[in-house]
Order: sequence, then structure tokens, then C-alpha cells
Amino acid sequence: MDARTAQTSLQFSTLLFQTDNVGRRPCSYVSLSRDRNKVQVIVSAKFQHHHSTASKIRRRTITPLEVSCSYDNLSASTLESGSCHAPLDEELILKNKSQEIEQYLNGRCIYLVGMMGSGKTTVGKVMSQVLGYSFCDCDSLIEEEVGGNTVADIFKHYGESFFRDKETEALRKLSLMHRLVISTGGGAVVRPINWKYMHKGISVWLDVPLEALAQRIAAVGTNSRPLLHYEAGDAYTRTFMRLSALFEERSEAYANANTKVSLENIAAKLGQKDLSNLSPTAIAIEALEQIEGFVKGEDGCYTGS
Repeated sequence: MDARTAQTSLQFSTLLFQTDNVGRRPCSYVSLSRDRNKVQVIVSAKFQHHHSTASKIRRRTITPLEVSCSYDNLSASTLESGSCHAPLDEELILKNKSQEIEQYLNGRCIYLVGMMGSGKTTVGKVMSQVLGYSFCDCDSLIEEEVGGNTVADIFKHYGESFFRDKETEALRKLSLMHRLVISTGGGAVVRPINWKYMHKGISVWLDVPLEALAQRIAAVGTNSRPLLHYEAGDAYTRTFMRLSALFEERSEAYANANTKVSLENIAAKLGQKDLSNLSPTAIAIEALEQIEGFVKGEDGCYTGS
């Protein structure tokens, strides 16, 4: 699909039907879907005569867009308050949502907090790209600061307290910047001073059930997770037990975040039973929606710095 066709496709928002009869009122439903080669726009229309019974007109127009008409098979979830609603593909929803909240962000940084394995880096990169922000991994900054040592090596050779000091210093420096999406370490929430820095931006808690976290981490191995080396048993059991203890210590601290993104809630809304089926884009959409609710709830008091 060439760039011109793509642009035309994504700007398609108004349905124009030419009919021979006057006095028909269209109710239109639009659905965009995209694959590698084309953008498909499914259009549904129902016309009513003022002086006749309801009739349905179905027609297919071949243009750079594929247009097909369908109405009867719409699910109830596609209609809101009796009006026609357009379920768009995830990437388009994400882009639209980012444009909606841009004016409220004023360049403030976004800090993603959550347990290890919650997807802060993956989701953060998606968010930074759509917002036109830069992405920063706080752990990577610390690793560079300490001569390229991994977090696991820093814990091993210097201890956790040393690492936490470096983490606080990194967050202090980041708090002076703008237009960053920052992935923080799982334990960054434990020091109150860190919240002082993170609250200069907007903090988002990615809340993932411990069972799902343990499955993710056990699947890729725990060698890079220094806090998971102290339990016995198989990889999943060891990971789950340690995560449970860590979450007990940190849950109240995570609640200091300005917004919370619950993967269980996202799955419920999308009708997904397996959290592993949720895409990073779907999670990013929810994060932007939660951020939108927070910034609009500030009643315009924030003027930027």
C-alpha cells in the first residue's frame, strides 16, 4: 500500500451516499482494519424513507479503500447510547488518544512503575514513540554509570543499598528533564525521596497479577533478577514465592502512583481470558486513557515548568 493510499484511508471519516430518493437519513458505522497490504474500511448504512417502511441499501464501491456494507451483524458493544460507534484498530486508537492528551501533558515526563517483568520497558517504548517522547530505562542508566556492570553484578559486588543510591540519583537527574517516558526499576518505589522526583511528572503503575509475572519471568530465566536468587524449588515456584514477598513490601508504595493500569481490567474489557494475549499497544492505550483521566482531573491547575 503506497503512502498516498494509506493517508487517504486513515483520513476517511465521512460517508457520502448519492441516492435517487430525497428524505433518507443515513446512520453509518465505520470500522478500519489494516493488514500488510491494504487498509480495509467496512461501512454500514441504514436508510429510512419518511413515507415508507425501513429499507436497507447495500453497495460496494471499489476505490483505493475496500468498502463493504453490513449492518445486521453488528454486536451490541459497537453501539453506544443508540448511536453508531466505530471500533478502530489498536494503532489508530493509540495515535488518536495520544493526540487527545498531548495538550494536557505540557511535556511532563511519564514514569512507569511496577513489579519486575510487568512490561514497563516494552510498553514504555510504545508510549514514547506515539507521544513523540524519548524513552529511558533507569536501570540501564545506572549500569552505564557503574562501568557497564549489569544490575545483577552491581547487587553482587556493591550491594542493594549502593544500587538504590544510584537509582535515586538517576531519578533526580531525570526529574529535571522533559518529554521522556521512563521505565523504573521494580524497587524504585520503596524510597519516599524517589516519589518526590517522580511526582514532578506523571507516574503510572502497571499492575500485573503475580501468577502472570511469575510465568513470564520463569519462562525467560531469573539470572538477571538478583532479588530472585534466594528461594528453593522450580523456577515458577521460586519466582512466585519471592514476588509475593516483594509485592507485600511494595504494594502500598505502588499505590502512590498517579494512575494505575490493571491488566486484569484490560483483559476483561477486551474479552481476553489469557493476559499473555494482551498486546503492548492495548496496554499503552489503557495507560494513555488513565493518564488522560488524571490530567483532566487536575482542572487545569497545572501550567508546566
